[in-house]
Amino acid sequence: MAKVYSKNESPLVPLPTNAFIPQRDLDKTPVLEASHLGIDFGGLTAVDDFNLTIGRTEIAGLIGPNGAGKTTIFNLLTKVYQPTRGSIMIDGIDTHNMSTAQVNKLGVARTFQNIRLFGNLSVEDNVKLGMHNQISYGMFSGILRLPAYWKQEKIAHERALELLSIFDMQDMADKKAGSLPYGAQRRLEIVRALGTNPSLLLLDEPAAGMNPSETAELMDNIIKIRDTFQIAIMLIEHDMNLVMGICEGICVLNFGKVIAKGTPADIQANPVVIEAYLGRKKEA
Repeated sequence: MAKVYSKNESPLVPLPTNAFIPQRDLDKTPVLEASHLGIDFGGLTAVDDFNLTIGRTEIAGLIGPNGAGKTTIFNLLTKVYQPTRGSIMIDGIDTHNMSTAQVNKLGVARTFQNIRLFGNLSVEDNVKLGMHNQISYGMFSGILRLPAYWKQEKIAHERALELLSIFDMQDMADKKAGSLPYGAQRRLEIVRALGTNPSLLLLDEPAAGMNPSETAELMDNIIKIRDTFQIAIMLIEHDMNLVMGICEGICVLNFGKVIAKGTPADIQANPVVIEAYLGRKKEA
């Protein structure tokens, strides 16, 4: 049975838009408001009429069978794909026609299903790359190694070690990222994403390839990240123990459409969700 974290016991409450967010986030602008979002590839509709609101400190789950459109949603939210229709608001700001870099600066960071680290660079340098939108020294300061450069480098070094300490990885700072075990590389991707100072962190199958012990540790660390940085986290995950154990609100996709939204208890008891995952029972 999934472990239930008492820190997440904040009931979901309705908004005037019929969305639900945790009660503790009612006095804050939702970090994400996706309305009637959809995308077509040629004649194929991959996502249609997707609606989701996430509170500022909510841990949310996006689940569904393989091919349901979950990663496509992440690609839309981060503007890897421009939506065919609908709107995406981040912190109340419309992201229409924004680029991936602009959305990242607005506060959206993500990890990917497949690890995308710079394997030949050090662990610390991978984290520093995530801080690119916070570097304030100019090109000449960097080339000539002026005082402004060294000041920013010192700040970046200290910040990188601070972020790595979340996963007790600060002692690995000088190692090549590609030499790390699989689970450590997964954790490093999350740290690098945190380096962008996000308000919404999107995790695409963060527990993929992890053993039960690593997954349990990941669950604790996701809670720790949310509480430490006071940010929202949305994850795609097939490990239902993880999803049901830490997510407050869950959205279920099937064939590009939302088929259910609610608390873990709501989702576990929903017959439409059960059918989508297990298939319709044959009649006797």
